[in-house]
Amino acid sequence: MNRANKRKQFETGYYKTHACDEVFTCKVCGRQVVPAGAGSDHRNHCPNCLTSLHVDDEPGDRQAGCGGVMDPVSVWVRKNGEWAIVHRCRRCGHLSSNRVAADDNPMKLMSIALKPLTQPPFPLERIEELTALMGGDGCIRP
Repeated sequence: MNRANKRKQFETGYYKTHACDEVFTCKVCGRQVVPAGAGSDHRNHCPNCLTSLHVDDEPGDRQAGCGGVMDPVSVWVRKNGEWAIVHRCRRCGHLSSNRVAADDNPMKLMSIALKPLTQPPFPLERIEELTALMGGDGCIRP
């Protein structure tokens, strides 16, 4: 494939109105990513490692000049109960949110969701002391 075909140029906003049916290889884990199984017309991250690429300034515009790897750093739940992944660009630090796809790795999603609980910003050994400082009796009961 020559360079002209490698990065197709579409009119601005093309991906907002057209399904993304491209097959690509993940830059992080090397797996081939296909659009089938995503449960959406817009595949924007690897279902195995959940990484993405910084290609959009606004969803679907393909205007970002960065091109950096977007690491999954968190998950959140939208008003309708749908989960979304928060990605942060390794190169420029840009944050974006992408909905979870139907075929995303459930263990990777749960490990991202549980990370704050496994690495709290305070030492767990001091939880009773910290609870007492907040006005509680400091006792942990089953």
